Amino acid sequence: MSKKENKTVSSHDESVVSNAQPILSHLLAMRKLVVSCVIAVLVGFIGAFYFLCEPLMNFIMMPIEARGIQIIYTAVSEALTTQLKVSFMAGIVCVSPFIFYQIWLFIKPALYDNEIRLFRSMFFIAVFLFILGVAFCYRYVYELAINFFLVSGEGLATPMLSIDKYVGFLVSFILPFGVVFELPVAIYMATRMGLVSYEGLARNRKFVFFGIFIAAAILTPPDVISQIMLGLPMFALYEVGVQVARFTKNRRAA
Repeated sequence: MSKKENKTVSSHDESVVSNAQPILSHLLAMRKLVVSCVIAVLVGFIGAFYFLCEPLMNFIMMPIEARGIQIIYTAVSEALTTQLKVSFMAGIVCVSPFIFYQIWLFIKPALYDNEIRLFRSMFFIAVFLFILGVAFCYRYVYELAINFFLVSGEGLATPMLSIDKYVGFLVSFILPFGVVFELPVAIYMATRMGLVSYEGLARNRKFVFFGIFIAAAILTPPDVISQIMLGLPMFALYEVGVQVARFTKNRRAA
């Protein structure tokens, strides 16, 4: 083999090795991220189960017990498994700042300085809106829904609520509100990326209104009241997002 051919083979091998190294480093970083998050969730779950489970269960059952209705369980392990589920969700919430920080460290090297500033500001706004959505639902909407369901069943049957089904209903009712309150942030990000425009959002209001109530029917328990209670705030948040898109358009133009 000639010297020229040897140099060609050597340069090819070096390029293969240099391409493999970034991939390997990304995989190692991903493994570190996953392991760190799993350990954090496990620690948060154990801590929540031993220190927060009882006050959390009391807080969750307060809207029902305040109306003189006793929560029951119909299976031997139902009470324990429900407490484990609640502790697991509480543990994730408690360690979520650490998880988000690890995810941020993973994606930060791939972002430009302006993207870092944008994502940093949007992160805090998104967290605030999620908490606001959950608090709004629990404080106002959930109370109305519970009253409606209990009043509609008066004189028809005696309420005997299973703890597992009640907690499942509570979670399925509240979490969609937290997700939906992220709509202005999603519209802002999509506008900044050029995926949507203010004119298109304003022009398609009637189609969005129809799609919102379809989404509300999918996200909430199967009853009209829950769908309306989620659909109306969704449309109001969409209107906020439209105004955010108009502000973003004017700012980019300036």
